[in-house]
Amino acid sequence: MLTFIQSHSFHFLPHFNSMGHSFFNFILFIFLLSLWSSPLAHSRNTPHNAKTTTLDIVSSIKKTYQVLNFNPNLKKQQQKGSSFSSSSFSMQLHSRASIHNSSHSDYKSLTLSRLTRDSARVNSILTQLDPNFNQQKLSGPIISGTSQGSGEYFSRIGIGEPPSQAYVVLDTGSDISWVQCAPCADCYRQADPIFEPSSSASYTPITCQANQCKWLDQSQCHNGHCLYEVSYGDGSYTVGDFITETVTIGATSVNNIAIGCGHNNEGLFVGAAGLLGLGGGPLSFPAQLNSTSFSYCLVDRDSDLVSTLEFDSPLSRNAVTAPLKRNPELNTFYFVGLVGISVGGELLPIPETSFMVDSTEGGGVIVDSGTAVTRLRSDVYDIVRDAFVRGTRDLPAANDVSLFDTCYDLSLRSSVEVPTVAFHFGEGEVLVLPAKNYLVPVDSVGTFCFAFAPTMGSLSIIGNIQQQGTRVSFDLVKSVIGFSPNSC
Repeated sequence: MLTFIQSHSFHFLPHFNSMGHSFFNFILFIFLLSLWSSPLAHSRNTPHNAKTTTLDIVSSIKKTYQVLNFNPNLKKQQQKGSSFSSSSFSMQLHSRASIHNSSHSDYKSLTLSRLTRDSARVNSILTQLDPNFNQQKLSGPIISGTSQGSGEYFSRIGIGEPPSQAYVVLDTGSDISWVQCAPCADCYRQADPIFEPSSSASYTPITCQANQCKWLDQSQCHNGHCLYEVSYGDGSYTVGDFITETVTIGATSVNNIAIGCGHNNEGLFVGAAGLLGLGGGPLSFPAQLNSTSFSYCLVDRDSDLVSTLEFDSPLSRNAVTAPLKRNPELNTFYFVGLVGISVGGELLPIPETSFMVDSTEGGGVIVDSGTAVTRLRSDVYDIVRDAFVRGTRDLPAANDVSLFDTCYDLSLRSSVEVPTVAFHFGEGEVLVLPAKNYLVPVDSVGTFCFAFAPTMGSLSIIGNIQQQGTRVSFDLVKSVIGFSPNSC
């Protein structure tokens, strides 16, 4: 863009006198500066055919020290968050690290814990969505990714009248919203007091004949009232009364929202009071709000910055868009029309069918806020990984770390040039990822790994590391998903 403007502006410079020339250059400088700082320039700052991009090693390593020392102070975080929102109904999003004191002494320990939770989360999704996935192939104990809090992003909401404040985990892979409730048969530790139904004037049990009860996948009836159970595919679960309550977000209260009041909760989101279900089913929070759209922006999970979850906000005109698809067998998950992946500016030889739902209702690509690392079918992953390795031959290799099989020792570098990685959607739409969204630190001494991993099944998942710094918008009416870089 800069070259284009210069080549045209210089054509007119001879027509100016010395003063006019200086004034013109001043105006030109201001114009170029405004372009450089505009959202459009930032959202398109890496052309989709660019071969390399720069990773700031020093900045990435600095964050690995900071994340272990955050002071979970909500008011301080709120001051840091942007107050701008294009929606009248929005809530703040916080990274898990910024509100939950870390028990880890070093960043590698934190990374390994995250990856363990993330692997279990993915296995849980695969048991629901992938008929080709055989969980018995796994070795070692399975700990629920859901149960151990692989959700890295939390929102603050109020439950009841008067509202009891609670942190809940944002999850596009679930429909049922729920919180832990007293009396507890089995509740895990959370940051806030357990919700007490008797203290709320708006607490209302749902009858067994109500549609909300009939829409549950697992329910029972007790004394005419609906009981719910949500299991997460690996033995973890939440069980309790299915009720309607008033949910308060900021200064806005919404009545008669169906949620689970969990009295028996195995493991689940340590620190959070429960979960906010943003899936595509009729019981999800957006569906109950009758929202036509919603969007979220996930800030760097190693930062204490704040962003927003917004409802009925317009899609950015600069968004990279793609078809939003549904699997008729399970409408909770959001499938995206991915058609290809490029590395180093070159579209890789991957058949489009590799990203499609197949005749057995398996496969396809989902966008998931709760999964951290993007997963690709093993054959697709091998092609992407090998292309990246070819473009990083000059970087010193390091040993594998957990599920990452492509790592580098960058301890002697302050920055590096790495191949670009981009997702390609239909009609020429391309989302170029920042280098920090796919080459990530795993310790504080300079080991960085390629943040993609293979799956044992046919389903692929775009995870939240690759979504960081991008506003992801779901237009539920037009069935479009939008990605707006640098729009947090």
